Amino acid sequence: RRRILRPQSERWIFYARFQEKILITLSHGAIQAFFAVLAGAFGAHGLENILNDYSLRIWHTAAQYQITHALALLLLGVIEEQKKTKLSLVHWCFGLGILLFSGSLYALALSGIRPLGMITPLGGTAFLIGWLSLAWKCFRQR
Repeated sequence: RRRILRPQSERWIFYARFQEKILITLSHGAIQAFFAVLAGAFGAHGLENILNDYSLRIWHTAAQYQITHALALLLLGVIEEQKKTKLSLVHWCFGLGILLFSGSLYALALSGIRPLGMITPLGGTAFLIGWLSLAWKCFRQR
């Protein structure tokens, strides 16, 4: 008896795209964690004799928030896999937060240009929206 090959089902295509999204989230988290560790080490060893204490504290704050949210991105990938749910808004908010918050602090620490500090709260707001979005999604899943 011959088997007729059917095109891939819609459900299978959705699952494959979903798995791809999880891998993107995990990859993003891993890359951010790599750069956070790199930035922390660079700040501790490469910039200690170049920057003043104030600028070093700013640098370390940026690295701390970057590693925290990189680990949160890795956790998102695990949650997405376990709960079979999408957390795209959280992913985008954390990514944007890292870029704006940590990025502006890195630039401020290196350049000393104070107006760069006005960008930092935008990144902090993105972090907060991401965390609230995650809490809301988890609350709705229960």
